[in-house]
Amino acid sequence: MKKGIHPYYHVVEVVMTDGTTFKTRSCYKSDRMVLEIDSKSHPFFTGKQVLVDTAGRVDRFQKRLEKSKAIQEKRRKQ
Repeated sequence: MKKGIHPYYHVVEVVMTDGTTFKTRSCYKSDRMVLEIDSKSHPFFTGKQVLVDTAGRVDRFQKRLEKSKAIQEKRRKQ
C-alpha cells in the first residue's frame, strides 16, 4: 500500500438510540459515534410512521406554494 493516501482506520464505539453500545472499526473522525436514528427507531423497521417536521419545513413549503399561486394568478389576470 502507498503511504499517506489512506484514511486513519481505528476502533470506534457506536452508541445506538436506546443506549446500547458496540465497538467496530471505522474511518469515522472521532472515537465515539452517537447515532440519531437506527434500526430500532427508524419507521421503516418499526412500522410506525413518525412525522418529523424540523424547523417548520412543511409550513415554509406551504407559504412558498401560496406565494407562487398568487404570482400565477396575477400573471393570468394581466
